[in-house]
Parts: sequence; structure tokens; C-alpha cells
Amino acid sequence: MNEAQSHIRHIRSFVQRRSHITPSQQEALKNLAPRWTVAYQKQPLDFTRVFNRDANTILEIGFGMGEATAQIAQSRPQDNFLAVDVYDKGVGALLKRIDTLSLDNIRIIQHDAVDVVRDMLKDESLAGIHIFFPDPWPKKRHHKRRLIQPAFIAQLSSKLAPKGYLHCATDWENYAEQMLAVLSSEPTLVNTASGYAPRPDYRPLTKFEQRGLRLGHNVWDLIFRKQ
Repeated sequence: MNEAQSHIRHIRSFVQRRSHITPSQQEALKNLAPRWTVAYQKQPLDFTRVFNRDANTILEIGFGMGEATAQIAQSRPQDNFLAVDVYDKGVGALLKRIDTLSLDNIRIIQHDAVDVVRDMLKDESLAGIHIFFPDPWPKKRHHKRRLIQPAFIAQLSSKLAPKGYLHCATDWENYAEQMLAVLSSEPTLVNTASGYAPRPDYRPLTKFEQRGLRLGHNVWDLIFRKQ
């Protein structure tokens, strides 16, 4: 496959947009990124070298402002967390949280997650994958942009070690239904629940989610495990 064909087939699940970044986030990008970020590269990562230890590694795709990422990493110091997102604002915010909380078990890759999964992760190298509240692309004509698609889930599953888990969450019912259908159709994954799963203790309720719940919005968690 040549580069042009690869570009056509890879429909991005995000759009590059300008957003206001605070001076403190900009400062974090300048001063903290060299310590806690990993550059995109077309070769597999050595997690032991990246995290300076041998531990289970969890991939998080699309961490937003990093609130949940930091809380989970703080509550699970025995695990490594490789957090991937594209936006300066969110990366700067998570870098600030890492510094404030003195977290040593998070590394950030600021790049398209599809490229990262394809090029930087060894097969059966991950203990878990988190995809919390990905862009729902609510208009039907945009559903092709949704991250949770059969080909990508198959690729993600190949990066999970046996018994590793894939945990998705969304507050859009239509997307939850698609997630359940796509994940259930992947032959290497098994649902840990009869349908949607209870929210596990390790996934915190963010301020955004708490506000939605107060307004009567539902949240659907899906947790599948690699056979």
C-alpha cells in the first residue's frame, strides 16, 4: 500500500481545531514535555525503557484534559499508563497534573492514535486499553469518523496480551450500541458482562460526567477481555 492509499483509507476520528491554551498549559508544554512525552516513531516501543521499570502497561486513547487519566494513574501506581492525544491544550493540562501530583507512571504521545497503535506497539504488549468518551460524531453521515470500527478494534486486540482488557465508555446511546456491536463481533474478545458493564471503581466520575448525570444523561461502559 502506498502513502496515498493509506491516507485515503485512514479516516481520522478527530479534527484539528484551534482552542485557547492557557499560559500555564503552554509553560507545561515547554518545560515538562521533554520529561514526560514520547515522540512518535515508526518502530515499537520498549516499555521497560520508556517507564524505567517492568510493569503492566495500559494504553489510553483520547484523554481530554487528563483528569481521569491522572486519577487512575494515582490510584494504580503499580501500572504504567501510555496516554495518547493530539491537542496541545489537553497535553498541557495533563502535564500539569503529572507535575502537581508527582506521578511517575504516565507517558504521553501527542499523535494520532491510529498511527501509534500501528507503528509503536508490539503485539500482545498491553495489559489494558482505555477509550473514554471518544468523539461521538452524532450526525449519521459522520459515523464513518467514529474511532470504534471493526478494523481498528481488531488491531487493538492484537496489541493486548491474553486476558488483557478493552474498556470503552460513552454518553451517547447510539454510539454505545455501535460499540457493543463492533466489540461483540471481534472474535478475539469476550464481553465481561451480559451487555453493558457496571462502571468499575478505577474509572472516576469526571466533573463533566457528574454534570451530565445530574442532567439525566446516561453513561454506558463496555469491558471486553482478550481470549
